[in-house]
Amino acid sequence: MNIAIIGTRGIPNHYGGFEQFAEYLAKGLVARGHQITVYNSHMHPYQKGEWNGVKLIHCYDPEDKWGTIGQFIYDLNCIKHARSQSYDIILQLGYTSSTVWGWMLPRDKSIVTTNMDGLEWKRSKYSKPVRAFLKKAEYLGTVFSDYWISDSLGIQDYLKKEYNISSTYIPYGAHPFEAADVSKIASYNINPGNYNMLIARLEPENNVDTILEGVSLADKQLPFLVVGKHNTKYGEYLKTKYEKFDNIKFLGGIYDINVLNNIRHFANLYFHGHSVGGTNPSLLEAMASHTLICANKNEFNTTILEGDALYFANSEQVTAVVNNARKEDYISFADHNLDKIRTIYEWDNIIEQYENHFKTIYSTKHEVRENNPAGRVPDQAKHLSR
Repeated sequence: MNIAIIGTRGIPNHYGGFEQFAEYLAKGLVARGHQITVYNSHMHPYQKGEWNGVKLIHCYDPEDKWGTIGQFIYDLNCIKHARSQSYDIILQLGYTSSTVWGWMLPRDKSIVTTNMDGLEWKRSKYSKPVRAFLKKAEYLGTVFSDYWISDSLGIQDYLKKEYNISSTYIPYGAHPFEAADVSKIASYNINPGNYNMLIARLEPENNVDTILEGVSLADKQLPFLVVGKHNTKYGEYLKTKYEKFDNIKFLGGIYDINVLNNIRHFANLYFHGHSVGGTNPSLLEAMASHTLICANKNEFNTTILEGDALYFANSEQVTAVVNNARKEDYISFADHNLDKIRTIYEWDNIIEQYENHFKTIYSTKHEVRENNPAGRVPDQAKHLSR
């Protein structure tokens, strides 16, 4: 099949979760014999037109000049280019700045399937008008797509209740980490098992402030690594608030997956504060790194981790965990989570599920075309679920 992926800043990953996902999925589908195209920002550090067999299309992206508005222009440019192609399937990742152009998607000749991401309109960093727009963008994602994908059971249930659409549940994936190398953490001046950490975009809904407040009040002042881009307004706020705590170290973004895996693996505690969205990629990667996880208690995290994690709901609970929890006392949690990666969330399994989804919707379109000359997928077929 000839498949295009839109909705990311591009691959190889230099930004975040959707880009990491697109990188693994595209490479995996190429290995299975499919023709894959990924749309990249023209500002992406990787400027070649091909990566590991994946075709890359660089589209003009004025985000550096126009800010958020630039994201909308970039998505428009990607869709305009896709209209000139003959893709069998277009996989749209997310909806925040793309679904306003959904009416332009070439659904007369391509099948559009959308990963609906998380509940972006719930993010507290956005103003009320922006959150209202994002709710509308979410709705448009259900209108201008032929099929939908949910990355968590919670999102799948939400889409059914809110919009009465049946989506295919496919979580993110991770590779089991089995090549620990202590030399990879040497440059960070930390010792194995003697530091705690988090990895996240520094945003309010990721509970970074709650975690750091709990850390700052703890009796045990182990080094605490904050991994994530911090040259933002909220990042500067956090750095200023906690600058007097020498043990709290803001490292910025780290995109070398081998380095990240080793930092996670050798940590005493890994905090996961994400509270909005589906199956977060960084959570699965932490599970794959055989680390002890302390997560914000919400349905998205508990569905994945179940009883194999510590949980927090406020800074006081973070403090208690920091003071008392040692990885060696909860090693079974790390063991169980790594087993989940191997049996459920391993990337080969996830790629196979996406391939099966693509095969199903592709064959469905061709089966109905004889009775649907316009080539559009009828409503009863659009509500197909696994």
